[in-house]
Amino acid sequence: MVMTSDAHVRDLRYFLAVAEELHFTRAAERLYVSQPALSKQIRALERQLGTELFRRDRRGVCLTEAGSALLPHARRVLDAWTEGAAAVAAVRAARRGTLVVGMSTSPGRGGLLPAIRSRFTTAHPHVAVRLRQVGWDDPTAGLADGGADLAFVWLPLPGAHRYAWTVVAEEPRLAALPATHPLAARAELDFADLANEPFLALPPSAGVLREFWLATAERAGRAPRVGAEISGTEETYEALVAGLGVCLVAAGNAPLITLGGVVTRPVRGLSPSRYVLAWRREDGERALVRDYARAARDVVAAGARAGSADSWTASLRIATVEP
Repeated sequence: MVMTSDAHVRDLRYFLAVAEELHFTRAAERLYVSQPALSKQIRALERQLGTELFRRDRRGVCLTEAGSALLPHARRVLDAWTEGAAAVAAVRAARRGTLVVGMSTSPGRGGLLPAIRSRFTTAHPHVAVRLRQVGWDDPTAGLADGGADLAFVWLPLPGAHRYAWTVVAEEPRLAALPATHPLAARAELDFADLANEPFLALPPSAGVLREFWLATAERAGRAPRVGAEISGTEETYEALVAGLGVCLVAAGNAPLITLGGVVTRPVRGLSPSRYVLAWRREDGERALVRDYARAARDVVAAGARAGSADSWTASLRIATVEP
């Protein structure tokens, strides 16, 4: 068979989403496209390749033999494209003299960000540091799509093997709940007290990070009840006040949502959260990336030596990790 044209990256991205979800509606939601548009695109790809990639029946969706054969190659192409786009973004940023730092919420934590910026710009006075705010649907805060050179993110990271990081804070996970909730009267909670409550959840695209904040690992195999999905701090606060559910929050982020009508309580039986500055492994030797990471480590170490009470120095492990 001779193909008349090559598949587009978008076609492979659509194929991969359906292959991983084995559900057209969920794949469409993940891709932010309509289900009919996704189905049309998959059919067009199948016509182009001259074979069915998915078998669809009343029982669901499954890969055909041809689809299974294509899957590993599609993954490799998309990984290579992502790495290529990141390399281009890195060159573009270097040419502009700009370092892009992604984040989903402001690091806060006693002036951590200004302190890092101050140290970095002392060494690189002509480099502009641009902050890129990214929605909670992207747990890498711009690293995965090449839109950020470094990013302040929470562990666990999807595709962790692609990144290295330095830990800037290790904090307990607290329970956030409406002030009127019966559990709010307690000074401290066991996770068992919360296990049957409806939880606020990150978007499904957050993957392993969504599961972490739902405390899936601590539920002994029982699925969490999701009361609502949240994609930002304001949405979280509004959902809590409306009584749509409870959620877990890092101690350092508690001030962002403990406004009127919301309280936080310590929870026994939960592992701590880890907040890190991360970068793509292949960028680790880029001068600007390396020096910004070094500035972050120096600021955190200085805070720890000073015995600061700020949350980002509490229970801190200063380390650079390359999984």
